Amino acid sequence: MEIRKETEAQGSGVPTQGQLEAINAQAKAKLTAEQVYVFSLRLCDDQMDRDYERFDTAALPTLARMFIGKTGIVDHHWSSDSQVARIFATEVIREEDVSYIKAWAYIRRGGNAEEIIADIEAGIKKEVSVGCAMGNSKCSICGGDYGTCGHQKGESYDGQVCCAILQEPMDAYEFSFVAVPAQRAAGVLKGLGGRQVCLRELAEHFGAQGEYRALQEQAKLGAAYEKQIRKEVVRLCLSLELGVEEPVLCSVTEKLGAEELLKLKQALEARMQEYMPTVVQLSGMGSNKETVESGFLI
Repeated sequence: MEIRKETEAQGSGVPTQGQLEAINAQAKAKLTAEQVYVFSLRLCDDQMDRDYERFDTAALPTLARMFIGKTGIVDHHWSSDSQVARIFATEVIREEDVSYIKAWAYIRRGGNAEEIIADIEAGIKKEVSVGCAMGNSKCSICGGDYGTCGHQKGESYDGQVCCAILQEPMDAYEFSFVAVPAQRAAGVLKGLGGRQVCLRELAEHFGAQGEYRALQEQAKLGAAYEKQIRKEVVRLCLSLELGVEEPVLCSVTEKLGAEELLKLKQALEARMQEYMPTVVQLSGMGSNKETVESGFLI
């Protein structure tokens, strides 16, 4: 699943001595400060994007280290001719409620590179995106593997919007200068375990949009049914006076799958039947026959 998110490159110019040492750790031949141009960029953060996905905050340090030494290209064209820069340092920045990866990259001065440097300085080449692979995604609502729990990205559950939390960084590929970024906030070309496609993309490719929409409707009905079961389980637990408060019960049921919820609901209903058995109000009717004096029979 490939996604592009906006970020910015900021011009800097001449590297410091420490930066030059980090640059030469990447270079084959020793470079001088006059031979390179350095700039910084914001790669990716832990905020929810337009596709209702976000990077796990705990995954950012590992992902940041993976980007060191990765190349910078143009328009995601993976060819040696498109290589224009290379990342030599990264760090995770924390500002208030946001954490993001900041990177420093260098360009070798001379030739066509001067045009790219001039465009960075002028604010023309400003947007970039990055390519990486993530090994797992978790549902922000229940904490289960996203795609198996029934919650849908972008849908609201008890006032909380569902998103997929991307975890377990596997690889970082590159960053690229792009003309029109598809996303806001931080330019990211994300992947889960390599290049994968989503069901919607497959439906569009094979002309199965109708089937895809039908599946979406069925999924919505299933999600509504599961939500109703969760409410019923909470109601039964409260009726049985288990001594657990409603917010705790709601939190517990959110972590259960549909099959587990059904089994728990059945067990609670059985216990409720023992605790408060159903009583028929007119029980015994018909068991006592009316006695009539035979003397009055005609």
